[in-house]
Amino acid sequence: MGLPKISVVIPSYNQAKFIGGTIQSVISQDYPNLELIIIDGGSADGSVDIIKKYKKFIAYSVSEADDGQTDALVKGFSRSSGDIQCWLNSDDLLVQSALGDVADYFTKRPDVDAVFGDTEWIDENGDALRRQREIPFNWFIWLYTYNYIPGMSMFWRRKLYEKVGGLNRKYQLAMDADLWARFAEAGCIMHSRKTWSQMRFYPSQKNQRLRAQSDAEDLEIRSRYWGGATPPPLYGLKKTTAHLLRVGWRLLMGCYHVGYRKDLSKR
Repeated sequence: MGLPKISVVIPSYNQAKFIGGTIQSVISQDYPNLELIIIDGGSADGSVDIIKKYKKFIAYSVSEADDGQTDALVKGFSRSSGDIQCWLNSDDLLVQSALGDVADYFTKRPDVDAVFGDTEWIDENGDALRRQREIPFNWFIWLYTYNYIPGMSMFWRRKLYEKVGGLNRKYQLAMDADLWARFAEAGCIMHSRKTWSQMRFYPSQKNQRLRAQSDAEDLEIRSRYWGGATPPPLYGLKKTTAHLLRVGWRLLMGCYHVGYRKDLSKR
């Protein structure tokens, strides 16, 4: 049996500073059954010229106006044909051997529908901020703390994405949380302790600039499972319990390490 095809979708808009490195992090994997798709939102900063330099490695690319990142991702996945899917933001990176590890995991675990690895937070210049070791997916902890799945280290089977209906264009910032919640309802999500990505943290990135909107979307998604917009009875107790469980579990798994920086905004 050959290696599964992995579709990597990169949405991008005016990220000339990062897009070349992001593409390099994918093609340098030398994964033999890769489908790389890049959806650019009509960049005017030189991004398109950089993307064109890698055209022989790209299965499909387009540069045109769109309705934002989620719309770009929906278009990208509609073009994909891989057995395994993921997306990579245009300022983030895959670590070496990530795709090979993912293929090996899914081949050995036919019962698993989605798997996420750990990540390393880096700054705008690529310097390490913190290695983010995570605990396995737990619905109660995830629902009452926050979306702790590192999106750039999340991979899933195509059939799961199709089963849940794909990404919801309604969400522009918490689209990942919405998708993971529906994945959890429909399939089995597992965790690997291998680091598969490097995710950037810097003041001008979208999620930092639009934090209030991101939080509002996240709250709306979670409220679906509470049965309404109002937090359920004993919400405070459940939130505290989930937080304590998360911290305790992370301590037992050695997720905190010497030099661990809780607040990434402080250098």
